[in-house]
Parts: sequence; structure tokens; C-alpha cells
Amino acid sequence: MSLFKARDWWSTVLGEKEEFDQGCLCLADVDNSGNGQDKIIVGSFMGYLRIFNPHSVKTGGGPQAEDLLLEVHLRDPVLQVEVGKFVSGTEMLHLAVLHSRKLCVYSVSGTLGNVEHGNQYQIKLMYEHHLQRTACNMTYGPFGGIKGRDLICIQSMDGMLMVFEQESYAFGRFLPGSLLPGPLAYSPRTDSFITVSSCRQVESYKYQVLAFAMDADKKQEMEQQKLGSGKRLVVDWTLNIGEQALDICIIPLNQSASSVFVLGERNFFCLKDNGQIRFMKKLDCSPSCFLPYCSVSEGTINTLVGNHSRVLHVYQDVTLKWATQLPHVPVAVRVGSLHDLKGVIVTLSDDGHLQCSYLGTDPSLFQAPKVESRELNYDELDVELKELQKIIKDVKSQGVWPLTEQEDDLRVSAAVSSTLDSVSQATNVETGADSVPSTTVKITLQNRVVLQKVKLSVYVQPPLQSTCDQFTFDFTVPDMTSTAAFSVYLRRSYMPSELEGNAVVSYSRPTDRNPDGIPRVIQCKFRLPLKLICLPGQPSKTASHKLTIDTNKSPVSLLGLFPDFASPSDDDQVNVMGFRLLGGSRVTLLASRTSQRYRIQSEQFEDLWLITNELILRLQEHFEKQGTKDFACSFSGCVPLQEYFDSIDHHFELRINGEKLEELLAERAVQFRAIQRRLLTRFRDKTPAPLQHLDTLLDGTYKQVI
Repeated sequence: MSLFKARDWWSTVLGEKEEFDQGCLCLADVDNSGNGQDKIIVGSFMGYLRIFNPHSVKTGGGPQAEDLLLEVHLRDPVLQVEVGKFVSGTEMLHLAVLHSRKLCVYSVSGTLGNVEHGNQYQIKLMYEHHLQRTACNMTYGPFGGIKGRDLICIQSMDGMLMVFEQESYAFGRFLPGSLLPGPLAYSPRTDSFITVSSCRQVESYKYQVLAFAMDADKKQEMEQQKLGSGKRLVVDWTLNIGEQALDICIIPLNQSASSVFVLGERNFFCLKDNGQIRFMKKLDCSPSCFLPYCSVSEGTINTLVGNHSRVLHVYQDVTLKWATQLPHVPVAVRVGSLHDLKGVIVTLSDDGHLQCSYLGTDPSLFQAPKVESRELNYDELDVELKELQKIIKDVKSQGVWPLTEQEDDLRVSAAVSSTLDSVSQATNVETGADSVPSTTVKITLQNRVVLQKVKLSVYVQPPLQSTCDQFTFDFTVPDMTSTAAFSVYLRRSYMPSELEGNAVVSYSRPTDRNPDGIPRVIQCKFRLPLKLICLPGQPSKTASHKLTIDTNKSPVSLLGLFPDFASPSDDDQVNVMGFRLLGGSRVTLLASRTSQRYRIQSEQFEDLWLITNELILRLQEHFEKQGTKDFACSFSGCVPLQEYFDSIDHHFELRINGEKLEELLAERAVQFRAIQRRLLTRFRDKTPAPLQHLDTLLDGTYKQVI
């Protein structure tokens, strides 16, 4: 921890529960006042844009109302704010605001006020660009060596660079091999863009190479690059830094050289124009932001580095010159001139703490009080020590937490009905079956002491559905018994992953030391019957998917294992049993007469699991009742990974087809509404006009939509 704290010159808290990031802070003379004083521009993810012109805060006072020049709600989240010469025909400074799907350029102006409220500021939209891709960040500069104006380059979330020549869109280029967007900066001296790719290497691309490369708007771009037609986007130089970068900043050293600063997760690097490392510094704490700026010593660069320990370090090249404590973790740091005070450090936290500070120290005004000199009475100290030890012993024996078992406070038991409901409780069923059964589950709660906020939550695996999954109880006196009953049924046509349900009870147990209650949770599991998801069916001799389970005990009659699926006609087939799932498919279970094997087979690979699991559970219960403890099941065949991967591929194909059908439906719906508008215009026209087969087109489109 630093002994020196940042001297608070001005600070404020922006909004309520708003979020900010490193691109949300900018310092510039945005209103073109010409007096050399910077204004603080802040944008938030909630869509608020604020411009401040802070004044020094007197001791005991706070920020004044006139410090806030402008506050507007732009509705869309603000990702980044920058100030530059973004409007053609003038070299005045304008404000560029980057949203996720839009780039807006505003002019900020103020009018003199005639009353004590001060001047009035407003923004005017000069132009905007609607983006076809979701934006991540942007940079600006005199791309191509132009003078007197700045161009803007936006990087999208999928690695595309979109260049805007002020009011017009120039071109878009995909960065090769881009997976995740990284920080982006422009070097005016080399006329190149520098970023850090997801391969953890710094990459530099010349603007001329970007301008003459293949157009990214062509749909066949990837195919053309594979065929070798057109110019490919070639990187100028790369440097592997071995870690992800947080930010990039470019500082000119002199007329013929500049430095590229890259802030990593554990180090910050200084590179030459050609990608060679000038120096690097390993950081002790995890950094959150940084800002290089020119030093007073020739040939050196000062760097401000903020970290998650709320400390701001000042480095001169690799030498630590100063460390100062901040009241928050900065995500953005800038240096500017505010009211003739040069070098003010402006920091912004992710929750909206904005502070203007300067470096310095304060004399310590604390004086240690004088120690009272008195003679110690050791007899009284011994008596007091024994009393304290007795209190500590009592607390340890009793404990702040009650020593009674959690299950003694509340006992929870679950009982599943052995038979299905006579009248099914299934509603909103989408299985396609004629009738869907349901079964009743009763949860019994019995308390020993007074409990508060008792709530029962029931969880079953989808597509199983319970008629009610939330219950509340009042246990105001000890030894009460309450019962909650609900029904469970299969709502959709696919199979659940398991038939086990879970009843979770949360409550608070008040104690003498904590009358509000100690929160606790207790749970009780229950197993649903197999007849809830399948019915007895005819066994099938042929199947596409088969599974063989080996056991170490003699085979058991399937009629004894599955009495709920047995029928009088099955007495002669004790080793074969069929199941018909409510989804429509069939599963056959066979027991070998001579060996200790069981075979499960079905036309659908995913339908084997539940019957296999139920067979193993019932075999374990059967041998436990007989007192056998060494029963074991095994599988000696090859793991059916290919069938498993085929199921995943089939599911993925269905998802893709579903998206295509949704897109087609959206197109037909747009076409249907357009025809309706045309017909409505024809019908409202006072002079009748021929329909030109619009009614036929409307009817055909309607049938396609249906």
C-alpha cells in the first residue's frame, strides 16, 4: 500500500448502477473554446453522455451544478468516445460516439447565459453511420497521410475493420485468422494499424495494404482467397508477447521515430516502429489501465499504470518513480489541463467514480496520545482474565451455531404413489400421445423447533413437469406436520435424462444470538416410476442399436424385475420384455437363458439409457433384498462413441434447419405485410385501379406462411 494518496482536486459519482469501460473516458477541448482547457467527456453502457468542466472543490464542499455542462441520454450503450476533426470542410473538433450498431458524430457548442445558471450547452448530430456488424472499439487519425481531417476505423466483434472517410463509408476488411477482437491503435508515422490478435501476438497492418486488399463485403471472399484471386491482406510485422493485451497506445518520440506501448495482463511492452522490443516491464499487480505520455527527460517515456490494488504507478521507462493510492480501481486514466492546472490525472472506475487528482503528500497531523502511567494490580487482572476465559469456554461449548443436527430441526420425507393417477393431471402436453399418465408425489415436513421462511422447491428433469413446484409453510410452534402433494407428468415427446426428482427446503432457524434466523437448506430425493414415461409394448427382434450388460450373478426373471410391465400372456416369455416410450419408439429387453447377460436394443440410440439405468437399479435392489453384497455390472464392448457423435450431429443439423425455417418465415411475413399495404392503398383509392394479381400473390403468400 502506498504511503502517498492521490490528492483529490475534484470528484463525483456518475448516475446509479451504471457501468463504464476504458473507452468511455476522453479529455479534449470539445466545444472549441480555444482557451486550452480540456473538458471531460464520459459515456456509459446505459447510454448516458456527460461533459464536465470541473472547478476546484473547496474543503468540505462537493461538485457544483455548473461543473456538468451537458447530460443527454442516447438510448444505445456508449462503447467509446473520441474527439477529432471528423467533419469535412472544417478543422473544428467534433465528438464521435460509438454504439454497438451505430457511429454518431456530434458538434458540441455553448451559448452565453444571461443568468447565474451559466452557459447553455447542446449537441447537434452532424451525421451517423449504421453498422451492419456489432462494433467493439475504434481508432482515428489521418489515414493515408491526409492533412486537416481525421478518418475513423471501427473494429467489429468478428474481426472486421470498417474505415469511414468522415460522412462516407470507405471499405471494410477482415483481419486474417481473427477469433476475438483486441485493442486497436493507429500509428500516424508508419500509417498502420496495430492490434493484438487472439493468438497473443501484436500485429501491424499498413493502411495502403488494407485499402488495396480484397473487399470484405463480397460474400465469396473466403473462396476467392483460397483460389488465389485478388490481393490478400498481408501483415506488416508480428511480435508474440505470450499474453492477452488490455490496451495499446502509440507515442511519438521525435520526427523520425515513435513507440508502441502494449499493456498485457502481467507486463507492459514498449516496441519500435518495426516491432522490435525496446523494453518490457513485469508488473507486480494485475493492471487495469495505463497511459504513456512524454517525459521531461529527453529520450524517455513516462507511463501511468493503474492496477486492481487501487494503486497508480508512475514509470519512467522501466523505473518506478512514484506510487499513489486511489480510492477506486481505475478502468481508464487520462491526463489533461483543467483551469490552468496542467497534468491533472483523471481516473474513471467501472461503477462511475470519476476523479481529478494530482500527485503530492500531506503532513501527518496525527499525534500518539500519552500513555497513562499507573501501577498494575495483578490480582484484579487475574480475576478479570478468569472471567473472560469462562465466557470464552461457555461460548465454545454452546457455539454461536446450534450444535443440534440439521435434520433434527426439520425432517423431510417423500412418498411416490405406487399407482398412476386415476385421472391424469397432465396439462399443455406436447407429446402427441392420446393420453399421458401422471403420478402423485407427497412431501411431508415435520419440525422440532420454531422455523421461519420455510419454502419447498421441487425440481424434476425436463421434459418432466410438476403441477406445482413452489410451496410455503408456517411452523410457528414445534412438532408440526405439513404435507405438500403434486403430480408429475411428461410434457414433451423426448426422454428425460433421469427419473430422479429433488425436493429442496430452505428455512431460517432463529437463535438467541440471531433472532432473524440462520439460513439453512435440506433436501430429499425421490424416484419416479418408469411407467410415467413408457408403457408395456411388443418386443422387437431386430434393432439398429444394441447394448449388452454383463453381471456376476445368475440371470433374474424379467417378470420379477418388472412386475408393473408384466401381463398374463407373458408367462411363456420370461426372458423378453418390450417397452413403448410415450415419444413413440420401442425398446426391447432380453435376458440370456444360459449366460449372465442382459441385452437392451432399440431403433433410437438415445432411448437405451433409461431402460438400462432402470435395469441396473432394479437388479441392485433385487440382490440387496437377498442379502447379496458383491453384485456388480460391467460392459465389455466398445464405447458407442460414433452413435453418440451422430446424435450430436443430428441435433446440430436440426438447430440449423430450424434457424433457416425461421428466416424463411420472417421473409414471407415481411412479404405478406408489404402486399397487405399495397392492397389497402388500392382499396382506399377513390378511383378504382386494377389489382394486378395482388390478391393471388396475397393468397399464395398466406398459404406459404401457414
